[in-house]
Amino acid sequence: MSWSYRETWLHRVNPAFKLIVSVGMFMVVLLTHHLNVLIHVTWMLALLFFAAAGHPVRRLLLLTLPFALMFVSSATSMVFFGKGETTWLRWGLIHITEESFYRGMHIGLKSVNMALIGLLFGLTTSPVRLFYSLMQQVRLPAKYAYSFMAAMRLLPMVASEYRTLQMALKVRGVKRAKGIRGWMESLNRYAIPLLAQSIRRAQRIAVAMEAKRFSSAKRRSYYYLIGWSARDGLLAGVMLLICLAAFWLGRDFPYFNIGDVRTG
Repeated sequence: MSWSYRETWLHRVNPAFKLIVSVGMFMVVLLTHHLNVLIHVTWMLALLFFAAAGHPVRRLLLLTLPFALMFVSSATSMVFFGKGETTWLRWGLIHITEESFYRGMHIGLKSVNMALIGLLFGLTTSPVRLFYSLMQQVRLPAKYAYSFMAAMRLLPMVASEYRTLQMALKVRGVKRAKGIRGWMESLNRYAIPLLAQSIRRAQRIAVAMEAKRFSSAKRRSYYYLIGWSARDGLLAGVMLLICLAAFWLGRDFPYFNIGDVRTG
């Protein structure tokens, strides 16, 4: 599936460097236990996401909807059934305390932040440029990089073959039985032909690469040359600014009178 989008400065950042920065932000969010800091990180990342992703706002909202539901489910499970000393509400199995509320918000915000980082990386990074960058900057062996790229090219073909097989069985009047037996029959009808086609296609790709004298032992030239630019420094600066501003705002302008949610 091809989406139209507006290319921003974030699309032109070195993909390998963007991956490293994204993993670094993952770790920062994972190790941050100050609720007010997480709140500030969330709205700053959301602002960057909607401003620099380059996709229409409606599409971005649709993509973030599942993660909003994940925030609600992860937060409420801790809020309703967590432990604490200051009780706000008790009704049957539901026991909402001040401590459980803060911890639920803490877990939910971590989920949202990780989703924003992942979506921002995925929506602004070309898979082909990413693997070329990993080969050139991180020295990822070509045999692994090209294997991943070939696998990514095969996935849409497998999906297309699945739809073709599904329509062919429907035209022939094949119906699925109910229960476990029906699931097993469907598995045999779809899995075996798709697996056989995938094996044949993988063999043809391997033969083609062998005919082209592909070898990871020799020094390779690249069609795409991925380098460095000032945008890489801009991304690092933006993420560093988000971290520093969030810690400062969380300390001096807190939303809640609480520090580390683990200690209260």
